[in-house]
Amino acid sequence: MSTQADLAGAFADIDAANRQDPNLEHGEPKELLYSRRMSETLAEFAPQASANLQLAARAQHIERWILPRSDYPMDRAGYKKWRTELGRHHAQKTAEIMAARGFSQEDCDQVSDMLQKKRLKRDPEVQALEDVICLVFLQHYLDDFARKHDKAKLIDIIRKTWKKMSEDGHKAALKLSFSPESGALVQKALQGD
Repeated sequence: MSTQADLAGAFADIDAANRQDPNLEHGEPKELLYSRRMSETLAEFAPQASANLQLAARAQHIERWILPRSDYPMDRAGYKKWRTELGRHHAQKTAEIMAARGFSQEDCDQVSDMLQKKRLKRDPEVQALEDVICLVFLQHYLDDFARKHDKAKLIDIIRKTWKKMSEDGHKAALKLSFSPESGALVQKALQGD
């Protein structure tokens, strides 16, 4: 098992990588902000999370900007290919950071599997990561997303997000503070209308 120093060093390395993001949100690198939101949400959702789950949450979007969505066909197959290749990149980059910080191969493999969503719904830590991803989306990104998509698409996206979550994730999501617009969309999505 890894020491706190290993975890702190790996966090610093992940943050250093994400600090290079040329895209800004609220005046700071977009993926650096996202990684902090993931860590904060994980700490609230699963305060006893393992070091590996903490690392997976922090590295969920590591260097995401280097594989832009626009480089792939703008259809469902292109989206899936982009997401798969992103997952592989996140896993590889994070495993390199972890290995350099003295984490075992087993730890590196476990975090890589989490970042690629292997055994989703069957592995409690992979599911916890997915719950945190969904909570961060609903809390921090739904309003912006709503400005770019029509209502029917948004309701479908919320329903798909909800299906990915565990019962604990649902309970946490229902405690979130939504804008009136997003709250109405979530309510409509969950009613099944």
